[in-house]
Amino acid sequence: MTPNWDDMRSFLAVARAETLSGAAALLKADPATVGRRVARLEEALDEVLFAKSPQGYRLTAQGQKLLSHAVRLEQTMLDAREDLGGQGADLSGQIRIGAPDGCANFLLPQVCAAITAENPELDIQIVALPRIFNLSKREADMAITVSRPEAGRLLVQKLVDYKLHLAAAEDYLAQHPEILNMAALSHHRFVGYIPDMIFDKELDYLSGTPFERVTLASNSAAVQLNILRQGGGVGVVHDFALPAAPNLRKILPQAFSLKRSFYLIRHEDDRRVARLARFADRLSEGVREEMLRLTAIA
Repeated sequence: MTPNWDDMRSFLAVARAETLSGAAALLKADPATVGRRVARLEEALDEVLFAKSPQGYRLTAQGQKLLSHAVRLEQTMLDAREDLGGQGADLSGQIRIGAPDGCANFLLPQVCAAITAENPELDIQIVALPRIFNLSKREADMAITVSRPEAGRLLVQKLVDYKLHLAAAEDYLAQHPEILNMAALSHHRFVGYIPDMIFDKELDYLSGTPFERVTLASNSAAVQLNILRQGGGVGVVHDFALPAAPNLRKILPQAFSLKRSFYLIRHEDDRRVARLARFADRLSEGVREEMLRLTAIA
């Protein structure tokens, strides 16, 4: 028996949703139908593709091997449909982006909302995780990082530069000693990353500051921002996030300023996938425009 595309689509949906009901929602199908298609695919390949448990469906080793082939097949089908529809056709299907949570919380929502408004048949998934994504395992179709990868079969495109500054809530500053220089920071609480959970060297902001410890810490930039909004102390904030926290004020901007960059990473095998290339171009344009808008406000 030869596997068919409907069975492969069901396999992909279950791999992504990890439940039959979740996969059925993605496919707009009945869970029983999805289950039958997965079983039919396993029979055709004579392999067990999922380990089933009360918690859901997890890919087996053989299922992991099949996943990369299924994703490439999906991309080929979508690319063919787009090619037949002409270059002016709307983007469609599903695209998953992995990103550090600062970018995912304060930059990507506006950009991706605009892209889906322009392409009604396109579904965008933003995965905000404090770690580096493995594109070879197809954890995402593309990822945004704060460091340029030095290894791997990857397409790397610089998106945009951004700046970070020290900031604190107006109420906090009114109730604590005035900060006139960097040395004065030693008398204040610091909000930042959990030191042993910093997954990228570019996120280590403590170097060059008088802070010896992090009083209030999180592995999430969004959580740190909310701590600062509540008057938790002083911390390093993305300039593009400041419009979301109007009660924060920059501190010593001339003495302390960090510059970082975002990079868009894709797997080299996707070089010829036209829909991903078109999406990457639109995403890059949108990120640059949104960065300019947000930093002008800040």
